[in-house]
Amino acid sequence: MRRLSSAVLIVFIAAAFLHAGPSDPPLLLRFPTVNKTHIVFNYGGDLWIVSRDGGDAHPLTSGIGAESLPYFSPDGSMIAFTGEYDGNRDVYVVPTVGGVPRRLTYHPADEFVAGWTPDGKKILFNSWGSNFIHFEDQLFTVPVEGGLPTALPLPIAEDASFSPDGTHIAYVPHPKWQEAWKRYHGGQTTPIWIADLKDSSIVKIPRDNSNDHHPMWIGDTIYFLSDRNGPVSLFAYDTKSKQVTEALHSDGFDFKTATAGPDAIVIEQFGAIKLYDLQSRQARNVNIHVSGDLVSVRPHFAKVEPKRIENFGISPTGARAVFEAWGEIFTVPTDKGDIRNLTHSPAVADRDPAWSPDGKSIAYFSDESGEYELCIRDQNGLGAARHINLGKPPTFYYTPTWSPDSKKIAYIDKRLQLSYVDLENPAPKLVDTDYYWTFANPSTAQTWSPDSKWLAYIKQLPSGLHAVFVYSLEQAKMFQITDGMSDALYPVWDKNGKYLYFTASTNTALTTAGLDMTSDEHRVTRSVYVAVLSKDEKSPLAPESDEEKDKDESKPDQEKDKNKEEAREKGKSKKAESDSATADKDKDKDKDKGKKDEPVIVKIDIDGIGQRILSLPIPGRNYLNMLGGKSGVLFLSEGPLVVTDDCPASVGNGESVRPLR
Repeated sequence: MRRLSSAVLIVFIAAAFLHAGPSDPPLLLRFPTVNKTHIVFNYGGDLWIVSRDGGDAHPLTSGIGAESLPYFSPDGSMIAFTGEYDGNRDVYVVPTVGGVPRRLTYHPADEFVAGWTPDGKKILFNSWGSNFIHFEDQLFTVPVEGGLPTALPLPIAEDASFSPDGTHIAYVPHPKWQEAWKRYHGGQTTPIWIADLKDSSIVKIPRDNSNDHHPMWIGDTIYFLSDRNGPVSLFAYDTKSKQVTEALHSDGFDFKTATAGPDAIVIEQFGAIKLYDLQSRQARNVNIHVSGDLVSVRPHFAKVEPKRIENFGISPTGARAVFEAWGEIFTVPTDKGDIRNLTHSPAVADRDPAWSPDGKSIAYFSDESGEYELCIRDQNGLGAARHINLGKPPTFYYTPTWSPDSKKIAYIDKRLQLSYVDLENPAPKLVDTDYYWTFANPSTAQTWSPDSKWLAYIKQLPSGLHAVFVYSLEQAKMFQITDGMSDALYPVWDKNGKYLYFTASTNTALTTAGLDMTSDEHRVTRSVYVAVLSKDEKSPLAPESDEEKDKDESKPDQEKDKNKEEAREKGKSKKAESDSATADKDKDKDKDKGKKDEPVIVKIDIDGIGQRILSLPIPGRNYLNMLGGKSGVLFLSEGPLVVTDDCPASVGNGESVRPLR
């Protein structure tokens, strides 16, 4: 196949529609901060400034890297922020009226601005660079006029806000592992503590294992964001009465960030900005329009390099391959011909292509309608794509899998549901639902039987181990094949329809849990098994034995040997006749080619199938995948027994592939 490193494609990115006139779509405005007259926020990697009344925003920075986490100084004349101007995240400051940003920190570790000291002379930030606790942040201050940072007397700290007199600080004492994990109530929920900077003694804001963050100390009140009543909303803690009250309830999506100004709190909610007035205790949305020289949304050409490839497949004969890259679907020839862009949809995310077994069509998922749908398109790219709605509520879909007759497609979605559609009557039909969510994309390794009437797949059990299941389309019923006492993966049908292969491990232990530390460097091996599907079918591994025969029994064998010798002599004399008949035999072969193979009919007897599962004579290894070839041939992908830091990045996809018969 043509090397992808030399097949660099060009895609025209037409994204100007994102900023088309008066009917702007919702924007993603982040990390707002407010003073008496203006709001500064992050958009498109730069800082923008707008009036508190809203309207047209204007760029404040335009660095090559990203600028984020802006904070107005107490007098509103300057803005501190985290910038990447020199390839590292450091603390910068810029006048509110604009100007050249000034760099204040130079440590190679990342530094994130968290606010100002009340007198406006120093900038507060957090960084892990000087902490002896691995990758845990500490709080520092750095003079706005320049100088060395000074650490606050707290071992670990994240979001923070000084008291008005600067003697105390409200802070989050440890990081949250996953910021976007909604309704999380595990061991890493974040409290807010109030520390006395004289002796580091603390007072804890009352909570019941809620996620509290973004403290803002205003007068005698500490405002903060919390999910203690459901959606993340704005709360207030009275430092005198020690009581917590809800200041502003979220009427929809969570409040993501918030910072305080002299008389208001500015809040980020789902990419929009709202302002909470501290006197009236009322909130209003700030309507903002962004327009400017936004390079990333200007129509332009982009190189489609191999590293941009997300998903891929191959045509039935191997003449071409199909790839997903940059949200487009391409086909690439093995040797001769051009690379084809089948979709030409730069404003649409097209992904996960699969070539039909008859070679005529390519299936993929597309969000052209606004939500993901299944699309079927001619492999030559001509004509319009057929869109198939996969039902409500909308979700993400993965791994379209064609049936051998090219009439059905199975797929899995983000809700762990395995379904299929019959293209002649494309109403989604639910097959099964997996038990556990994992950190990877959902996968049930679904595969169709040779007669397109069964689906084999894997599903997690309550134990965390996987079992192999089959689903009968005719009966609309699923059956469990393996007993669940081992971790079974990678089901593969034999082309003859008589056998179902799979791998199984009895030493997988807690590796199925993903993030359990007991799974680190745990040796896992898998063996290969075959299930004989019909009770009438003989074992493919029936024992054989050479036995001595008596003279009467051996006579037929002696006659066979004599006949073989006579046939050998006759064969020599008839060689010429054989050569002359070669042309006739070739004609017969051509006739045979025209004949269709007998259709495969899969018969599965569920009763007693556990007694018809056999271990194949293949050594146990850490097999990462298994595919079927022609009947009786398997291809196994093998990885190291233990994945370590020294392993190459490609280990997860398998280090070696070996054909086994």
